[in-house]
Amino acid sequence: LSALRLSELFPLLDSLDSIELQGFQHVSIHAPSQFETGWEAAVGERLHGELFREWPLIVHPDALTDFGLWREFGSLLCIESMDKRKPMGGTARELDAIFRELPDASLCFAIGHARQFDATMAEAHLILREFGDRLAEVPVSEVSTNSRHGALSFLSVRAFQQVAHLIGEGVPLILETPVAREQMREQMG
Repeated sequence: LSALRLSELFPLLDSLDSIELQGFQHVSIHAPSQFETGWEAAVGERLHGELFREWPLIVHPDALTDFGLWREFGSLLCIESMDKRKPMGGTARELDAIFRELPDASLCFAIGHARQFDATMAEAHLILREFGDRLAEVPVSEVSTNSRHGALSFLSVRAFQQVAHLIGEGVPLILETPVAREQMREQMG
């Protein structure tokens, strides 16, 4: 479930009990990708009220400033690896700094972000070697040079195969490709 904009978060959270989710094996909530520091406490407080659901809460590391607030989420706080447009969170070193502040947090490894950040997948390899034990989910899509999510291409699939062996069995893969319903099977192939 995604609320990438602050204006989407509270309506989403208010509707959680009415959304049909029984058919899903994995559910997570993606918090707003950015919000002003003045909103951080309100966002954290409202999300804290949803911890009883035990769903991972995906956050962008650059949106967090009050680490004490977010430590309370424990392993349900899931730090997403970032693409080139973000000031932090694209490298193993940057993620290490975040995990030092949030030692119980888990990892949302956005494999398309990793490829866009470093097409050789060397940094992706480092991230998974260093933090694979924290891996909670893997969003899968192609990410263009201008940071737009797209359908998987032959080249992106080949790149992802370079690090797929480092993703543990049972880690949920989240298809983030903007394709028509009839193309989904092909994307999952």
